[in-house]
Amino acid sequence: VAANPAAQTRASKSLRIYVVDVEGGNATLIVSPTGESLLIDTGNPSNGRDAGRIMAAAADAGVKQIDHLIITHYHADHIGALPELLPQIPIRHFIDHGPNIDPMGSGAKFEAAYKEMYAKAKHTVAKPGDRLPIAGLEVRVVTSNGETIKTPLAGAGAANPYCASFKPGMNNLEDPMSVGVHLTFGRFRAIHLGDLTKNKEFELMCPNNRLGTVDVILGVHHGQATSNSEVLVHAVRPRAIIMNNGTRKGGEPETMQTIHTSPGLEDLWQIHFSLLSGQEYTVPGMFIANVFDDRPAALPLAPAPAPQRGAAATSPPAHDGDAYWIKLVAEQDGSYTVTNARNGFTKTYAAAR
Repeated sequence: VAANPAAQTRASKSLRIYVVDVEGGNATLIVSPTGESLLIDTGNPSNGRDAGRIMAAAADAGVKQIDHLIITHYHADHIGALPELLPQIPIRHFIDHGPNIDPMGSGAKFEAAYKEMYAKAKHTVAKPGDRLPIAGLEVRVVTSNGETIKTPLAGAGAANPYCASFKPGMNNLEDPMSVGVHLTFGRFRAIHLGDLTKNKEFELMCPNNRLGTVDVILGVHHGQATSNSEVLVHAVRPRAIIMNNGTRKGGEPETMQTIHTSPGLEDLWQIHFSLLSGQEYTVPGMFIANVFDDRPAALPLAPAPAPQRGAAATSPPAHDGDAYWIKLVAEQDGSYTVTNARNGFTKTYAAAR
């Protein structure tokens, strides 16, 4: 597919991915070697804070417009900052799973404004199997609107041994609708499945693994236990995982155990230190991009209990100070480098043999 002539970014031989700190929401900026940009979600409504953090990543990447925006599903931590972002940068192509199905959900109040936004641009309702037109990068939709691809991707399709021990999880209305994508750049492979729940992971991965193996999993639903079953995480055998968690959102012990026992995993990178992990399940600080604005005298060893949901929930600790992303740069040969912007720690992963 020919490059989008309107793309206005610096050319590069590498694929660049920024996992932006949007406080336990999701905003992942992907920039192809041709300079085309794909943003997956926009973070929380936050008086410009999350939009500003996305704009900082765009500036670092030389991005002057968003060529493609995927709204994985209609929760506020995924669509909430869009009204604050759009006045700052043009968005050419909006992609989603179709209409919001949860009128009581946290993102429902953005629905009318969102329709007005995409009415002025190109709009696509994603279907499993679709390809996004980004030159030099293959982006395949593998889940959308509660459906999954039926035909395995190239090189995938083997029987999944983790299906036999699968235990169903909880669903809400919107998470299972998530638009999930598989990225291929030369020999490099990554997935971002939005907030796809365990039950949908089972549909995607059982009885046969339709995704094959990947180098990196992006997002992992903030590290929440309603997602991240072994049928997915262990079956795709990532070498690295980048988790978009918050200080008190995600990083739950059940998920952390699944991640840390995943075959072939070398490293977990976290956007935040998680109180729900404590020191019991966390990773060394050099792999964590953000800590606390108001730092405790000592970090807890035991995991903290998960906060209540709904109206009884208390607000998480505010993090309005400096925010840092985790940046991945991938090469055609399958090698890639991950950098923690807070401390400059960088690790290079050689191409798989």
